[in-house]
Amino acid sequence: MQAAFHDPQTRAYRVVGGVVWGLIVASLALLAAESLVPAESRARVVVQAADIGLLTIFAVELLLRVATYVPPDLKVFKRPPLGRARVHLLGRIRYLLQPLMLIDLVTVLALVPELRGLRALRLLRLLRTAKIFRYGNPFSGLFHAFERDRLLFALAFSFLGIQVLLGGGSLYLIEKNANPDLASLADAAWYSIVTITTVGYGDITPTTALGRVVSAFLMVGGMFSLAMFAGIVSHSLLHAVLSVREEQFRMGNYVDHIVVCGYEQGMHLLLHALLAEHDPQKTKIVVFADLERPPEIPPELYWVRGDPAKESELDKVRITHATAVLVAGARHVSPQQADAATLLVLFTIRSYLRAQRSSSRRHKPVYVVAEILDSENVEHARSAGADEVIETRRLGFSLLAHAIEHHGTADTLSEVVLGGNNTLFVDSLPEELATKTFGELTRALDLAERGGLIIGVTNSKTGDDYVNPSNDFRLNADMKVLYLAQARLLESE
Repeated sequence: MQAAFHDPQTRAYRVVGGVVWGLIVASLALLAAESLVPAESRARVVVQAADIGLLTIFAVELLLRVATYVPPDLKVFKRPPLGRARVHLLGRIRYLLQPLMLIDLVTVLALVPELRGLRALRLLRLLRTAKIFRYGNPFSGLFHAFERDRLLFALAFSFLGIQVLLGGGSLYLIEKNANPDLASLADAAWYSIVTITTVGYGDITPTTALGRVVSAFLMVGGMFSLAMFAGIVSHSLLHAVLSVREEQFRMGNYVDHIVVCGYEQGMHLLLHALLAEHDPQKTKIVVFADLERPPEIPPELYWVRGDPAKESELDKVRITHATAVLVAGARHVSPQQADAATLLVLFTIRSYLRAQRSSSRRHKPVYVVAEILDSENVEHARSAGADEVIETRRLGFSLLAHAIEHHGTADTLSEVVLGGNNTLFVDSLPEELATKTFGELTRALDLAERGGLIIGVTNSKTGDDYVNPSNDFRLNADMKVLYLAQARLLESE
């Protein structure tokens, strides 16, 4: 059920999306038909009944989408039952208050007969279709701008609400017995809104001196309110329009994302490789470097300017909520200088994570991958906190040397590493095979029929790899399967 509403890669999601689009078209067709059918005819009653049925389906679809939403915090942190319930509730409320979800919510209000025209807003679901804006969604910047400045908008609306309540309530108490136009608090609130916004319909006018004093304060307060809203909106839209390529967004809602620390010319190949491995619609990729965003950065990636070697700046990218961190080595300095900078970043990240209380509540720690250029610094990188170390220069030189004697091996290994037709996967051992031998493992899984090839196992605790071990090699519960395949064939941890 959850995949049908939240995972664009599944067939169920595409089916649900197609059905919803069909219902949207049918709803608009009913809206057009209703205007052509005589008001007192039986056909109009049928059209209206069908319209109510469609809107009810839309309401159920919205309810199911919110009900099946899983707040990202629950994927990262362990919480007690009451804490989980709180995260579920607040997470769903925040999800429902997102701009596109609010559009769907307003559309459901078309169940009220006088608001049936709101069903046309369902066409704005077009904004959810990422393929239409494959090379840049102009609305995405606007939505991010409003989300980034949501605190400012909350303050502005709070200020407006306080004015309406105080002004309207005071006026009602003052003139409820002297002004026949003020029959209720609703009338007083209406007068406050009309006065604050400087519309001034004139349908309600204060009749007492004290009432006019209250109205004067509402008028002056309205000037400040309009100026406040104008400033906030212009600030948000200006940054959204002028920073479409910069994407300098606050990280308040980022969870389970990937952080790339460091960037220099030529590293765009690394970012393209990340995009080939991860869907940016599901996993956000954030580049964290102390320079302005270069033009070659793919638009799907988020850029945050800052120094990853400073603990005070790591909170910019919510590194405590990330799923993985990649520390890339510099190329414009010597290997020793590049590795020294990498080690400093590793020490800084691990020190910062240890100091954060939220790190102890994670299901599993942040996985840190580091690039090292000099082989002498590999163990230093592991001691500094890297879970995995990639010796890029040594790997490249080994491929070059090996290809001289064994022709074609470099091409074959490059195809695996670059994510070609076959990719290397690491997945958990089935529990019933955790104490078997490697030969029994290969016979039991038999991945060959599904296009896979088991090449070995790895120990997740010690980090030791066993490529092509003997058939009598004994497995244990800490080991995982290494295999080549075009797609994942086993369940990951």
